Amino acid sequence: MASHLDVRLTVAAIIESEQRFLTVVELSAGLEVYSQPAGHVEPNESLADAMTREVLEETGYACQPTHVTGIHLLTRPGRSTILRVSFAASVIGESSGPRDPDILRTQWLTHSQLSQLPARSPLVMRSLDEYLAGQRHPLTLLDHLVLTP
Repeated sequence: MASHLDVRLTVAAIIESEQRFLTVVELSAGLEVYSQPAGHVEPNESLADAMTREVLEETGYACQPTHVTGIHLLTRPGRSTILRVSFAASVIGESSGPRDPDILRTQWLTHSQLSQLPARSPLVMRSLDEYLAGQRHPLTLLDHLVLTP
């Protein structure tokens, strides 16, 4: 009997300024939830490119990835599995405002503030804690191969 694993490939950005972290607020099941800027990887898109695109769409900030901070596989019984690659990144310039209509607002929050708010996923605080513990890997950890016919 063959089995199939439904895996969603996502990326997230941890962006820090003055001990505050860039977060996005959106609705999930009618409740406001908090997360890092994050989203799905598009076809033929590198992981780093997906992260910079998602940050721009969700926050209006251009950004530059600096490190890989974690790779997580989140299994959710009865739902798709999430493979999330988290990046540390720095913003470039000012925000032009969120372009994604699902984003209610962005906020810069401390770790303590964010830990008291409802998270979109358990990966929000886990990836932030790993970042604060100093977990950093070079961007060369990730490779992007595109095969042409």
